[in-house]
Amino acid sequence: MTKLLVKGGRVIDPANGIDEVIDLLVTDGIIAAVDKNIKAAAEVIDAAGLIVCPGLVDIHTHLREPGYEYKEDIASGTRAAAAGGFTTICCMPNTKPVIDNGATASFVRERARKSGVVNVYPVGAITQQQEGKRLAPIAELIAAGCVAVSDDGQAVMSSEVMKNALEYAKMWGLPVLSHCEDKNLSHNGQMNEGYYSILYGLKGIPAVAEDIMVSRDILLAELTGAHVHICHVSTRGAVELIRRAKKKGIHVTCEVAPHHLTLTDEIVGTYDTDTKVNPPLRTGNDIEALIAALSDGTIDCIATDHAPHNIESKDCEYNLAAYGISGLETAVAVCMDWLFHTGKVNINQLIKLLTIQPAEVLRLNRGTLDIGAEADITIINPETKKQVVPNRFYSKGTNTPYKGMMLKGWPYMTIVKGRIVARDGIIL
Repeated sequence: MTKLLVKGGRVIDPANGIDEVIDLLVTDGIIAAVDKNIKAAAEVIDAAGLIVCPGLVDIHTHLREPGYEYKEDIASGTRAAAAGGFTTICCMPNTKPVIDNGATASFVRERARKSGVVNVYPVGAITQQQEGKRLAPIAELIAAGCVAVSDDGQAVMSSEVMKNALEYAKMWGLPVLSHCEDKNLSHNGQMNEGYYSILYGLKGIPAVAEDIMVSRDILLAELTGAHVHICHVSTRGAVELIRRAKKKGIHVTCEVAPHHLTLTDEIVGTYDTDTKVNPPLRTGNDIEALIAALSDGTIDCIATDHAPHNIESKDCEYNLAAYGISGLETAVAVCMDWLFHTGKVNINQLIKLLTIQPAEVLRLNRGTLDIGAEADITIINPETKKQVVPNRFYSKGTNTPYKGMMLKGWPYMTIVKGRIVARDGIIL
């Protein structure tokens, strides 16, 4: 029998309404007790001054395997997740082959079991080959362990196809994760359309390209009664549409990425291709709306949209560069530094957005410190200051606009099923 005793940390478990300095006992990979002054013969972790919370859950990552292992694979991606404090991640289907069938989904699960160090759930494609034309075999994907469907990276432009997907997914209570982008408006866009796109001479992607598709999917969710989840919300308009939909009782949820909460389109003026992401970095007004939506519950969770790339995909002209930011290893520090330490979001709300709420969106049995639950635990040191050094990443993707920045508040320890897998950003 193996025991782990986390002593004297500030335990924050939003699912159970816990926020106090207490102990946590893990026995054989299961949470055995959460109480004051626990005494047990166990390996002791001194958590004084640290935040102890349920293992962080990221419902939007790109692990690239199969097919793009030169950008990332399941082994490297799950180690990046563990170093970043995440114990559970959901991987998107834009692999090669696409996760649009049971065999590929089963391959991902088996690879994660053999080479992964955190919990991995695959997300299947909405349409075959993510072409937006014919539905993928959703029942087969569910049977193979997929927890949602999405054509992320590609918008489902056909309203008929999207309606059919929502109706079909509803039969299993499965969420449809929507990448909201009107390709007719965003085609060949490089950054947010506005003052800075004109100044920098780059083709813009208008905010309305996102808003139009968010509006469409909300209307389809209302029509079908199905659950639509809006990926990587980035605009003030989208936030307001989702807020109104929730007030009407429409089953819509959404996520936001750390970079859309912290960086504006002005930074693109460096022409550093690590700032190129889709949806693009927006304006300060959009960021204000997103942060307000975190506080009032309009936005359900924070998800990294971890999109690692090889050097060749980024070390080129801006208009030729791939979209995406490698986000798993910096997400906690970015949120702690830019949101918590600035007083924009309180710590309980931040933990909720990273644990129980993303788990609830996809109906995962994660994100809590329930007695008897698997012991997935994240410990954060809110006072640790470190510089972002991409060449120390476990991810193969070093594409981050935060490189060189000094951030305050980093993961101290990541525990998966009672086993310490990372300490101070080092995989054990």
